[in-house]
Amino acid sequence: MTRNTRKSRRRRRNGRRDRLFRGLMQFTRRIQASVSDPLRRLYLSFGFLVLFLFVGIIGYMLIEGWSPMKSLYMTLITVTTVGYGDVVPSNNTSRIFTVFLLFLGIGAATTAVSNTLQLIVGQHLYGAVRMRRIEEAIKLLEDHYIVAGYGRIGQQIVRDTLARGEQCLVIDSGEDVQHSEFLLEENIPFITADATEDATLERAGVRRAKGFVAALPSDADNVLAILTARGLSESIFIVARSSRVSAESKLRRAGANHVISPYQVGGHRMAIALLRPAVHDFMNHLSDVSDAESYDIGQIDVKEASYLVGQTMATCDLRRVRGLTILAIVDADHQLTINPKLDRKFTPGDRLVVIGPPKSIYNLEEIYETSADDTE
Repeated sequence: MTRNTRKSRRRRRNGRRDRLFRGLMQFTRRIQASVSDPLRRLYLSFGFLVLFLFVGIIGYMLIEGWSPMKSLYMTLITVTTVGYGDVVPSNNTSRIFTVFLLFLGIGAATTAVSNTLQLIVGQHLYGAVRMRRIEEAIKLLEDHYIVAGYGRIGQQIVRDTLARGEQCLVIDSGEDVQHSEFLLEENIPFITADATEDATLERAGVRRAKGFVAALPSDADNVLAILTARGLSESIFIVARSSRVSAESKLRRAGANHVISPYQVGGHRMAIALLRPAVHDFMNHLSDVSDAESYDIGQIDVKEASYLVGQTMATCDLRRVRGLTILAIVDADHQLTINPKLDRKFTPGDRLVVIGPPKSIYNLEEIYETSADDTE
């Protein structure tokens, strides 16, 4: 067996294990979401109650030979603990089954009644408790990303950010965000308010945030949201959505570091799919980080404490050890060099654009950030 074959088998095993782990985690989050929602708890409790009634009917029909109506009657008076005494078990097997049905049935019935009362009476209390938990989670956020606008673009931004292991917070003035199953399942905090207000961004922890995305439907609202975020935090990195090309300059003057036009980007991608299908497939593969064997594009900052200072394209171990390939280098003056020469030395302030397995990129960033913090 060759070395490449062993590596390929190990990679496939790791991929299957990672997919299984992600599946279990997703199943656990769905169970937690089902239990945390009072309406779903009501459905589950009544489902269990109906199940016990069905089991009781079938059990008495098989053990006692009673009719379905008589079995239903016996099951109901047992579960409700009424026990009129006009119908009684005739043998020990039936008595044991009645005891079993009594204990479990009472639990199912009381749970169903309790969940019904909670849904009718305690909905406001549930909403208050949930909002309090969200507020507590927001206060603990640090180095997170704020997404203003939870439309189709905002939803995709949140999914991609979460897939790369980053924390995010959603701001949207619509009430639909409160009922988003994805935000509930992933425990993503949100704020239902106007993202252009100072109080809203202060509440979202904009001073502690790493980045801010202005993805509101209106260019005017995005300009105002950027002005507000930049006024509260000069160092935050801001990306803005532009519906019109003429609005890009205004968004940049307002303080956006990058401006993205979804229609322009979408048009470019469609043209690439038409003219160069293989390139389009390659770009789609890079966008999917859920696959354990996928690739991603990342960036590595070369700081003073980095071991990369003084290294070159030929001497660094990124490709041999990490499996990463350097595509480009952005120097301290923001000059982009694509496909740099092998003797190009890395200097502090350089930003390496690399491609490789997502885990390798994230692990290297984490290791470097930890070592840099220790050095400082």
